[in-house]
Amino acid sequence: MSATRLSLQNRFTSLTIIFSIFTIAAFTLIQLNTQVENINRYNSYQAKLASIIVKNALENTLNKETPSMAIKSIQINLKKLKEAEIIKEALIFDKEGTIVSATETHLVGQTVRYNKDLGKWQDLEDLKAQGRLSLPEIDLLNRNLNVYIAIRPDSQQPMVYAAKLFFSLGNIQDAFVLIYKQVIFTLIVIIIINIVFGYLLSKTVVGPVQVLNNVTKIIASGNLSVRTDIRTNDELQELGETFNYMTAELVKLKERAENANPLTKLPGNLVIREEVEKRIAQSSKFVVIYADLGEFKAFNDKYGIAQGDEAIKLTADIFRESVQAEGNQDDFVGHEGGDDFILLTTPEKAQKISDHIIAEFGRRVRGLYTAEDLQQGYIVSKARDGSIKQFPIMTISLAGVTNAHRTITSYAQVTNIAAEVKKKAKSMEGSVLVMDKRRE
Repeated sequence: MSATRLSLQNRFTSLTIIFSIFTIAAFTLIQLNTQVENINRYNSYQAKLASIIVKNALENTLNKETPSMAIKSIQINLKKLKEAEIIKEALIFDKEGTIVSATETHLVGQTVRYNKDLGKWQDLEDLKAQGRLSLPEIDLLNRNLNVYIAIRPDSQQPMVYAAKLFFSLGNIQDAFVLIYKQVIFTLIVIIIINIVFGYLLSKTVVGPVQVLNNVTKIIASGNLSVRTDIRTNDELQELGETFNYMTAELVKLKERAENANPLTKLPGNLVIREEVEKRIAQSSKFVVIYADLGEFKAFNDKYGIAQGDEAIKLTADIFRESVQAEGNQDDFVGHEGGDDFILLTTPEKAQKISDHIIAEFGRRVRGLYTAEDLQQGYIVSKARDGSIKQFPIMTISLAGVTNAHRTITSYAQVTNIAAEVKKKAKSMEGSVLVMDKRRE
C-alpha cells in the first residue's frame, strides 16, 4: 500500500512548526543561560558580603568569649545567620578536621573530608599573605558556591578554626521564573508571525501551485480551453504564462493532428495554410512546391484502392526523405489529399530537393507495377469517358511558386499562381519541375 502523501501546504506547515519549535527552544535556552549567569553573579557578590559578615561575627565571638563559651555562641550565631538567609549552610572545623559547630547539628563532632576540606587549612593560611579574606569554590554537583574563611581572635594570631559556608548557585527553575513572561511573549509573537507567514506563503506559493495543479487536471481531461491567471510578478507568474503558452501550443498540435492526413500522417490544408502565411508574415524568401501524380487515376482503377494507397504513401516517404537529404531543418511537407502534396523550402534548396524527388519517384514507383506492365511500358485501363486506353507508368509533376522574384502577400495568391504553374507542368511529358519565374 502506498504511503500517504503530504500536500505542499502541509509540508510548509510542518516545516514552519518545526522551525518555530527550534526558534522558541533556542530563545529559551539563551535566556535561561543569561539569567543563570546573572543569578550566579548576584549570588557570588552576596556570598562575598556574607562571608565578611560571618567572619566578623565569629571572630568577635572568639574575642569576647572563653573558648568553651565561644563554641556555643558560634553555634547560636550560625543558626541566626541561616534564619536571616545570609547563609544556606555552614560548618566550623579545627586544624584536626573535627567539626566543632554546624547549622546541621548532627554533624558536630564528626570529621570533615580530609582531601576536600581539611586540605583547605593550609590554603587559608596562605590567604593572609595574599591579602585575601576568603577562598571560594563552586560545587556544580550540588549547585552550591562554597566559601572557606579563616577564623582568628585577631589578625595577628594564627587560625583557630576554619569555616565552610554554603551559598546557592543560580538554577534553571529560578531562572525560568524570571523569564517565563518573556518566553510566553516570544511564543505569542512567533505564532503570530508564522500565521502571517503561512497566509502569505499560501497566497503567493501554495495557491498558484494548486491553481496549476487543478488546471493541469482539467487539461488532462481533454479541455484545452482553460487558462491560468497567476499574478505574483515573479517566477510563478512566469511559470503560469509558460503554462498558458504550452496549452495554446497543445491546441495547435491537436488541430494539426485532427487535420493530418490519416493515410500519410502529414499535415493537411489548415496547417499548410498556416505555414505559408507564417513565412509571408516573416518576409522570408520561400518556394512552395506543389506535386501531382500523373496517370494516378488509371493506376488506381486497375490495381485497386489498396495499391493506390501504397503509391500515395510512397510519395509521402519520398518527400520526407528528400527534405532530410537535401533540404533545411525547418522545411515543411504537407498532404492536401489524394495525390496532391506540397513542400515548403528556400529558393536555393528547391532544385536539389525536386531533382531528388523526381529521381527517387521514377525509380521506386516501378515496384508498384507488375513485371508485364513494366515490360510493355504502359497499363490498360479505363479513361474518364469510360473508354479503354493505354496509360504510361506514373510520373510526378512539380510546380514551384516563389517570392524570390515578386512580392506575394497572401496564401490565396500562392494557390492562384500554383494553379497556372501546375497546369503547365502536367502538360509536359515525364516527371518535371516547373518554376514560376514571373516578376509580376
